[in-house]
Amino acid sequence: MINFLNQNILIIVILILGLIIWNIFLQLLILKIKKKLRLFLKGRKVKDVEEVLSEQLKRMKGIEKNVKELTKWNKDLQKMCDLSITKLGVIRFNPFKDTGGDQSFVVAFLDSNNSGVIFSSLYTREGTRVYTKPIQKGKSDYHLTKEELEAIKQAINGKE
Repeated sequence: MINFLNQNILIIVILILGLIIWNIFLQLLILKIKKKLRLFLKGRKVKDVEEVLSEQLKRMKGIEKNVKELTKWNKDLQKMCDLSITKLGVIRFNPFKDTGGDQSFVVAFLDSNNSGVIFSSLYTREGTRVYTKPIQKGKSDYHLTKEELEAIKQAINGKE
């Protein structure tokens, strides 16, 4: 046995040095992992990664619930916005060329679907008359004057 050791002493020394280097490498790796783990657990009253993961899963479930509630709220709000008056067109005009100024007007109130109502006011010396016409998708079942069409166009295109 001693004869074997004497003949292979160099190989044995190299193996021992290799194992020592490997052991040092593994120790450094463990220290690096421990440092990351301490950083991960910093500020928490937990003792292991399993508790941290469990805590994070609870938080994620709460966040998912909040996102679902916000999504529903957003959809409800969008429905309300779709029905709200978001477009406006105003045209002033003189229906009678021989009298007065631009005292008559047309106002188009439309929602995001270009539906709503038109108010027309015709001013004369004898009085003022107000008319309304329903609008569906930019059109009406009633005859529209050129001023009413212009007010609808203005509301749809956003130009005043």
